[in-house]
Amino acid sequence: MTDRPAGRLTPGETAPDFTLTAHDGSTVTLSQLRGDHVVVYFYPAAMTPGCTTQACDFRDSLDALAASGYRVLGVSPDPVAKLAEFAERDGLTFPLLSDPDHAVLEAWGAWGEKTMYGRTSVGVVRSTVVVDPQGLVQLAQYNVRATGHVAKLRRDLGLDAA
Repeated sequence: MTDRPAGRLTPGETAPDFTLTAHDGSTVTLSQLRGDHVVVYFYPAAMTPGCTTQACDFRDSLDALAASGYRVLGVSPDPVAKLAEFAERDGLTFPLLSDPDHAVLEAWGAWGEKTMYGRTSVGVVRSTVVVDPQGLVQLAQYNVRATGHVAKLRRDLGLDAA
């Protein structure tokens, strides 16, 4: 898949499998979720303002997403203990997954160069990838905004925006 831009995933290709540790100490393996649509969203850091807004938006839309057959997974480079604190503090009931070595972030095109306030740095590119029940990428969005992203995602998926 060398023709995808900057390592980013494109619709129709197989989503790279992974096994990561969740905030509650369990492990989540993507391929074990086959049969469901899975929203995998990548965010820079737990408990920061933008990431909290985005996580709470997913939390608040979780029932509607689940009713339409979608599961939600959040992935960041944060350690499990910080993710556990984040989940507890904000009542997040979907798995928050720890990717401290960036392997999954890199494989999914969500790690790389980004520009903020005129400065270029390397880190998490806020991204969302939807995986269909067969394990194929249905939708891949990169450089998304924290605020309003979940409503836009629901519209893009043809779900009623709440």
